[in-house]
Amino acid sequence: MLLNELTITQAREGLDKKKFSAMDITKACLHRIKERNEKINAFITVFEETALHEAQIADDMIARGEIYDLTGIPFSVKDAICTKDSRSTGAGKILDDYVPPYDATVIKKIRKQGAILLGKTNCDAFGHGASNENSMYGPVRNPHDLERVSGGSSGGSAASVADNMCVFSIAEDTGGSIRQPASFCGVVGLRPSYGRNSRYGIMPMASSLDTVGPITKTVADLAVVQRIIAGHDIKDSTTVTNNVPEYSQLLHKSIEGLKIGVPKEYFEIDGMDSEIKTIIKNKIKNIESLGCEIVSVSLPHTKYAIPVYYLIVPSEDSSNLGRLDGIRYGVQAEAQNLHDIYTKSRAQGFPEEVKRRIMIGTYALSSGYYDAYYRKAQKVRTLICQDFERVFEQVDLLVTPTNPSPAFKLGEKKDDVLSMYLADVFVSPSAIAGVPSMSIPVEKTKKGLPVGLHIIGPRLFEGRVMQLGYAIEKFNN
Repeated sequence: MLLNELTITQAREGLDKKKFSAMDITKACLHRIKERNEKINAFITVFEETALHEAQIADDMIARGEIYDLTGIPFSVKDAICTKDSRSTGAGKILDDYVPPYDATVIKKIRKQGAILLGKTNCDAFGHGASNENSMYGPVRNPHDLERVSGGSSGGSAASVADNMCVFSIAEDTGGSIRQPASFCGVVGLRPSYGRNSRYGIMPMASSLDTVGPITKTVADLAVVQRIIAGHDIKDSTTVTNNVPEYSQLLHKSIEGLKIGVPKEYFEIDGMDSEIKTIIKNKIKNIESLGCEIVSVSLPHTKYAIPVYYLIVPSEDSSNLGRLDGIRYGVQAEAQNLHDIYTKSRAQGFPEEVKRRIMIGTYALSSGYYDAYYRKAQKVRTLICQDFERVFEQVDLLVTPTNPSPAFKLGEKKDDVLSMYLADVFVSPSAIAGVPSMSIPVEKTKKGLPVGLHIIGPRLFEGRVMQLGYAIEKFNN
């Protein structure tokens, strides 16, 4: 096995036993990036020089016995997350030259351990998209089939892990942006409960939904990273003060006796791929064979999740992106007056999907329409949350498909906006409810495309979600 193909667990063991150095594994990852990034386009910016410097620092830490879980482990970060003194564009040209003066809280925690930042990964601009075709730096291609999408919006992060350009990645999920590309690329991705991880330093999209989480090669790796980045942050008032469990220890608990709910609505979606449906139903039978009780449940307001999401998110978008005007933040277009600076900077700096959502959101918040659209969407959101609360009184976890189809071809849905929005039909309800959910790879289609199983848990029960995911992973292996 090549060094860049190692998991966190394998890399930690090898580094501790001096089988190789942090410099060795970093060079292996950088070599892979040079070899493959031109084809896949997973990275917008690569920090080769600083990564090698950080690798030397990590080796010095290991030499003096200052070793943490992530010391010497190379990772990537979605470009919509701030990294100190490192270019962070959000995949939008309006921030083409933006270099944050600080790290996002989750990144600061990881770097404090001596992990090595390789670069910033491509994404749909500011998180707007489900295919990674809305990046102003070109689409990210799926490592399993270069003619297909990687998923969005965190496609670069998922592809960088799947193609072994790094050991793990940190990404952001508003309505499916970690789990959907994780499924398409065949890796593990977690959206934690809203408030479990700090959002400080994350470029805001929809503040009431934004979360940050890990993308890894295994569930065991995910447990390691999530334990490090979770916790209260005084810089983010939405973070909870609840203690963070030792997730790695919870993985080994027996799942026998757990009640697993299967929401009937998730298997009644029009246009769902029949092969995906068969694979997921077979995996549910596998879960039952592991000693779990399978229970049919209902989440009746699921059908409203997509329209609710695409009212709340654009509305909050239109507010959050107002600061990107070419004056407070952003590349300033040449113009003769203030009005033209605003209009030209945004016209040149935002892709079409971002403009579309800003317009929808501004309209939904405007006088005379606020009650009819945004307020009503928030009321239906409450009903969706109540669905999850009721069902978790009956069962311990839910399992569903992650996506209604395997990764589709580049350009296939580019001009069909509604079809593209429906790609998030299984991942947006749990995001709206703020509960933890994770996608794990379980099988491949006949064409060799990964299929993800989606596990949803009660609020702040990330450990239980990982526990089931780990058991399924072991069963599959």
